[in-house]
Amino acid sequence: MALTVLIVDDHEGFRRVARELLEADGVEVVGEAADGESAITEAARLRPQLVLLDVQLPGIDGFEVAARLGGASDPPAVVLTSSYSADSYRRRLRVRELGQRAGFRGRWRSGGG
Repeated sequence: MALTVLIVDDHEGFRRVARELLEADGVEVVGEAADGESAITEAARLRPQLVLLDVQLPGIDGFEVAARLGGASDPPAVVLTSSYSADSYRRRLRVRELGQRAGFRGRWRSGGG
């Protein structure tokens, strides 16, 4: 059985490319969401094994969504993504601060732009 994934990002182009790459690798993309509230609703409805989640969402940020998903009875694994560039130091610090407030305990790594 293939891994089931919900893609959450407010950028339609990212969702399209992520779907193409994941499906080419044999992953079953069960749905997409463009904002935090939709992500929570779709995760409850679709019950994916993994949620690919942008931290920069309109309305509710991705860290709050991750915290709410983690409170489910059978929570999905959550992979956080961000388009912050390596040279945006202040923003990275803010993302890290938000993640710590949401209870994220992981390794932070700067990505490309």
